[in-house]
This record gives sequence, structure tokens and C-alpha cells, in this order.
Amino acid sequence: MEQIIATVRGFDGALVVVPEPGGDSPEIAWGDAFFYYAPDGRTPQNTQPYGTIVTKDYPDDTASALDPPGRWRVNVQVGRAALPELLGERHDPAAADVLLPHPVYGPLGWICVVNPGERTTGTVVRLLSEAHEAARARAARRRS
Repeated sequence: MEQIIATVRGFDGALVVVPEPGGDSPEIAWGDAFFYYAPDGRTPQNTQPYGTIVTKDYPDDTASALDPPGRWRVNVQVGRAALPELLGERHDPAAADVLLPHPVYGPLGWICVVNPGERTTGTVVRLLSEAHEAARARAARRRS
């Protein structure tokens, strides 16, 4: 998890938000990570993150079984058009190190991987880089 967060922090203009106790974020988000294109270093108010890491089940998102210690999931917005190319056969949504449609936001073009490992870390990093570049392009279009 820390390797992926460090990699995203290295992207030009990336902002990684990791809510902690005492901050403005709700308690349920503590320990998770949210990835934005934000060259000014401020959390964008008008856009969603292009990627996240979640470290626990959320009330409406339990299919990945993230509550046991050591389980976490990276989520990346790849766009609906990319889903068929990226996703092969369907697996258990709690399977580790497998590229899957996000259990809640898959129809909106999000993929996920529970505990990325040897099989998927390279793909996850590539998809996060591509999502970052897409967020940069959207920001440039909004500015012009």
C-alpha cells in the first residue's frame, strides 16, 4: 500500500490525501488514501479523486471483505470503454491480486484490486498513471 501511495505522490501535480484523526474528514475515511490531480496542493472541490485506497469495508461496500487485518483495496477510475479490455473472467470480488470491476462503481468505469501483488501491481501503477494524466487533461480543459 505504501509503495503505491509513494508512487502516486511522485506523479507531477499529484495530491495524495490520507485522512487522519483530528482532521476534517469523517472517521470512516481515516487511514484511506485519495488521489487527485492538484498542482496547487489543495484538495479540489469540484472533482472526485481518480483513485483511492480503502482499508476497511464501508456500509454500502462490503463485497471485498476488507475488515480482516492486512486487507486493503486500490480503486482506479479507468472509464467505461476500458473495462472490457482490462477485465477477463469474473472472480470472487474478495479475491486478492486480481483486477476486478469495482463492486459498487464498476458500471461507472472503476476497477479495483484487493491487496495488489506480483500479478497486478504493475498494471495498477500504470492505470493510476493513466488516470492521473486523464485528470490533468480534464483540468486543462476546464481552465481553457
